[in-house]
Amino acid sequence: MAAEQLRRLVDEIQMEVIEWRRYLHRYPELSYQEEKTAQFVCDTLTSFGGLELSRPTQTSVMARLRGARPGPVIAIRADMDALPIAEENTFDFVSQNPGVMHACGHDGHTAMLLGTAKILSGSKSWLNGEVRFLFQHAEESPPGGAEEMVRAGVLDGVDMIVGAHLWSPLEYGKIGILYGPAMAAGDSFTIRIHGKGGHAAMPHLSVDSIAVAAQVVSNLQQIVSRNTDPLETLVLSITKFQAGTAFHVIPGTVEILGTVRYFQPEFREQVPPLMERIVKGIAEAHGASYEFRYDFGYRAVINDEEVTRQAEAAVREYCGENAIERMAPVMAAEDFSSFQQKTPGCFLLIGAGNKEKGITFPHHHPRFTIDEDALAVGVGIFARLVERLCLAS
Repeated sequence: MAAEQLRRLVDEIQMEVIEWRRYLHRYPELSYQEEKTAQFVCDTLTSFGGLELSRPTQTSVMARLRGARPGPVIAIRADMDALPIAEENTFDFVSQNPGVMHACGHDGHTAMLLGTAKILSGSKSWLNGEVRFLFQHAEESPPGGAEEMVRAGVLDGVDMIVGAHLWSPLEYGKIGILYGPAMAAGDSFTIRIHGKGGHAAMPHLSVDSIAVAAQVVSNLQQIVSRNTDPLETLVLSITKFQAGTAFHVIPGTVEILGTVRYFQPEFREQVPPLMERIVKGIAEAHGASYEFRYDFGYRAVINDEEVTRQAEAAVREYCGENAIERMAPVMAAEDFSSFQQKTPGCFLLIGAGNKEKGITFPHHHPRFTIDEDALAVGVGIFARLVERLCLAS
């Protein structure tokens, strides 16, 4: 159908999509606990008709739309889980679950995909191939729901997958297009330095765990500045340094937590031993001992060139050339990468910030929200992409 006709269809359901988002925002659920969310998605999809529904895992949903003739199999993904954050917004659909909040836009992602499914659900007669709508659980908690859904077979026979993130740093009306590296791998680590506690006035009788740990923190930065190519992207951030109980006590143990972000897959093997070598050397040099734990998180999101080219064309046709924003890779992590390990994929960023409306708070902030006009944009882009790839001739 023509872009104008599609826009009219999207306009007709825009308020319904917003209401879905507000319902989901009001009743958020944490990773692996999305029972009511998944049931709401199932019930809403059932009301459309024309879709085959299944539950790949306990808290995820897949809807399949099979066309009248053979053709490509396209998957579109939305994540559904919320975060353990106490909401501080004041609008009338704030979270009713204390300490849990949709502070990353997943409520909007789910609503957008429901809207896309509603528009396309009556399209069997003109559709070549198949569209799979994947409503994923547990994006926020590694190892992540995407990996579980892949193991459950949701991508078997799928030719390509597309996803999108409502992105508050990007103004409403802009669509972030990224070729190649899009979002970073995200690992985590825990280090414990064990010294010998004692009186702060007699440090010579102790092994000062804080002094040792401070050197560990400082020297870990050498991995980025001196052990890797400066033209490659690597982030190593210390996010927790905890020790001590009183002003006059040298503590026996310091705990250090942090994260490592990168795009190059070889860093997955190179960085952990480099880190442990530094920790071990400093601890032993000062008579301390250590514990080192490194946990691999999501792999990097690497957008396939051809799928991204198709997605960019859909954005251009539905939103216009001025909407396209060429973006640099983002160092946040996303388990959409698990789907891309199985089939070529593209991940878009949909502008959802709006300074004029005061929508400026970052993701994972207690006052995070989105410009709800962006929901219709996402629906239109997804539907237009399906038309491009599966429209019967």
